[in-house]
Amino acid sequence: MASGFFALLDDIAALMDDVATMTKVSTQKTAGILGDDLAVNAEKASGFSPSRELPVLWAISKGSLVNKIIILPLAFLMSAFVPKLVIVVLVLGGLYLAYEGAEKIYEFLLHRNEEKVVAAQLDISKEELLNIEKSKIKAAIITDFILSVEIVIIALGAVVNETLTTQIIVVSIVALIATVGVYGIVALIVRMDDIGLKLIQKSNSKSGFVYNFGVGLTKALPWIIKSLSVIGTLALLLVAGGIFVHNIEHLHHVLEVLPEILRDFIIGLAVGVVCLLVVKVVKLLIPKKKAKSEPNA
Repeated sequence: MASGFFALLDDIAALMDDVATMTKVSTQKTAGILGDDLAVNAEKASGFSPSRELPVLWAISKGSLVNKIIILPLAFLMSAFVPKLVIVVLVLGGLYLAYEGAEKIYEFLLHRNEEKVVAAQLDISKEELLNIEKSKIKAAIITDFILSVEIVIIALGAVVNETLTTQIIVVSIVALIATVGVYGIVALIVRMDDIGLKLIQKSNSKSGFVYNFGVGLTKALPWIIKSLSVIGTLALLLVAGGIFVHNIEHLHHVLEVLPEILRDFIIGLAVGVVCLLVVKVVKLLIPKKKAKSEPNA
């Protein structure tokens, strides 16, 4: 009886050792996509009033956790029974990411002045602001879902030859890191100005390290938010391009002479532009159909 108990402990210790090793390997392989996830979600979580930043971030974080709960069992089932479907899901997600990246560039080039006018309006009701907030949260959770699929699939690929128990534990840990770690850092970023202000208030003089560090944090935040907007857009296109290159055979050798990061960006942007044009054409055609059907009604 005692020998059986110690044998069980030995098996558990061996399993934990394997899990620790494979988690390290999986985390290293997903480091790039986790960085992209951080940039995209930090950009998504910014742009709200200071009083709403943490509630919005918490709503997105809860949505991200739900995404992982949905994705993990589906990923294990697809990997076990329909492995080809994993690639289809990845490519569809890549199309959405490419479209969103291209749309951001399109909006910046053609409609940024309009956005400034809307942002400057003072007659927006609280209900309208809440609707805008809900729309942004929904878009952030959808983007997180697609990035989470990519993170889970990459982590799963790193332990595909391990036992099912090891796969479940390792990939679940990586998914938890992707949620808690990423959104924890995002929370620190969006609250940098508050941290800086508190440091300034606690400083005994206006020339000490604490004071200067606090001032530096408050001044750095706007620049960080602007840079994250750019990095987040680039990340969307890079992730999308990487998905296409690695999962569509015809694209394996396209622009092979270019550095990988540049190739992924060009392919992601090209596909995103095509998706954007398709969406624009569909949006133009739908109102025409409605207009034609109204006189017959």
